Amino acid sequence: MKYYIETTLETDFDSAVEKVKEELKKEGFGVLSEIDIHDKLKEKLDVDFKKYKIIGACNPPKAFEALKAEDHIGLMLPCNVVVQESSHSNKINVSAIDPVASMMAVNNAAIEPIAHEIKAKLTHVIRQL
Repeated sequence: MKYYIETTLETDFDSAVEKVKEELKKEGFGVLSEIDIHDKLKEKLDVDFKKYKIIGACNPPKAFEALKAEDHIGLMLPCNVVVQESSHSNKINVSAIDPVASMMAVNNAAIEPIAHEIKAKLTHVIRQL
């Protein structure tokens, strides 16, 4: 089973990151974290890596529902969205976790409808890019 939803954009990296954040906000997500993998790998290992950013996104009402239904669900939060340079020039790949796929590991029927709602929202974000 594919564990992500993706698209490819013809834009620059920084514009793609900003567009992702805008679309996430429209779907009720807040950005909890941003990890710049390119910078971290340079800092920690002194290696050059393509531009690659992990955006940790959270939809507070749905996260609250999930937390009430499953004590350890915080291990699966937030929903990550990755923005990365493609091997093709001027193309940026954007992918989001498929929460339905990731929640298959959780044996709790109450989580399933929440995962489907979040998948629909993340799919809409990706399609709007």
